[in-house]
Amino acid sequence: MDMWHNGLIVPLASFVMVILIVAIVSVRRMREKELEAHRELRMREMEHEQKMKQMEIERSRLELEKAKVTKNA
Repeated sequence: MDMWHNGLIVPLASFVMVILIVAIVSVRRMREKELEAHRELRMREMEHEQKMKQMEIERSRLELEKAKVTKNA
């Protein structure tokens, strides 16, 4: 009980509370940046996948044209 009377606990508790608030805000911002990075990575991955599908379609089309030319020649 002596801590309550000497005025040490209130400033100490206030200091710890401020540190906790700053830590919570920092972790939250870091998490938001991490989620944004994951979203950006997923978007790039989807764009890459779409380009790969388009290239596969184009390759198949070219192979078909080549086969037609070879067959007719």
